[in-house]
Amino acid sequence: MQRQPFRVGNVLDRKVARNLRRGVEVLAGAVQVQAPHHEADVPARGGCGQARPAVHTYAALSFLVEGSVTVGQGQGSGSGVGHGLGDLDLWRASAGDVMLVPAGVPHRMIESQAPVRWSLGFCVSCFSGELAPLLTPFDRARAGGSPVISIAAERRGRLEGWLGELEAASRRRDRAGEAVQRSLLTLVLDELSRATVPALASASVPASPPSAAADGALLAAPAQRELVAASLRFIELHCLQPLSLGDVAAAMRRSPAHLTTVLRRATGRSAVQWIIAGRMAEARRRLRAGQEPIEHIAERVGYADATHFIRLFRREHGMTPAAWRASR
Repeated sequence: MQRQPFRVGNVLDRKVARNLRRGVEVLAGAVQVQAPHHEADVPARGGCGQARPAVHTYAALSFLVEGSVTVGQGQGSGSGVGHGLGDLDLWRASAGDVMLVPAGVPHRMIESQAPVRWSLGFCVSCFSGELAPLLTPFDRARAGGSPVISIAAERRGRLEGWLGELEAASRRRDRAGEAVQRSLLTLVLDELSRATVPALASASVPASPPSAAADGALLAAPAQRELVAASLRFIELHCLQPLSLGDVAAAMRRSPAHLTTVLRRATGRSAVQWIIAGRMAEARRRLRAGQEPIEHIAERVGYADATHFIRLFRREHGMTPAAWRASR
């Protein structure tokens, strides 16, 4: 199965396409939803179905309506882009299950059988910490816990209905549409949080035992996984404020050099790159939502100097913020 990129108004952002080729995915807006469709099967190939894992700059989930998937996911002991199944834990999800993919976690499809699924991606930093109480399932998955949540049969229709409404709302470009998206996303995440509580007593286990990490691997210890999870969480919550590598390192009580090494090996990105990713996601959301002056957007996403913001935006997207807005 080839991964289907999220589309907004049937226009695929060039930056998204470029990053897909690199194995790094970004969103064009705050929330994007892909309605369920029949996908081609992916036969088991001993981990060779894809050349390299993908890494999202956003949180994502899939709700399986039919079929099953096996996904390799985890903070590998290699470079952050993975070298094989030894870097990833295998997780299997079937109809009625939700598969979570936290931002920064390498993952790839290993096998699928007649899958039909909803796909949802959302920018955590775009909601100014409002979603924090509902992101515990993602935090647990990022730290190495199960990313699979089973939804009770009597609740599946409700969840699918919310996803359908959210897919329609994500196409709106007005402020009211943003409020609707926020409300529906809150309902979806609350449903997952509720479903997680009873599941903890009988949590899903990997489809096969995780491989032992190489001796001396930087991310072999659970403490390193926790550091990655805590660092990305801190960045998601604070990236729209004045924030530097030193600030993140101080909050984590680590040296900037150590933190940079850990994050880059786990996710393929440094702390500074994650800060920029969160700010650019919020900037894209504001650009799409209205005619807010570029100078105001720059300030809202953490840049006192609008010229610096424009330069960074052009580097990330290949065009200025004004040109990006016009292209929408």
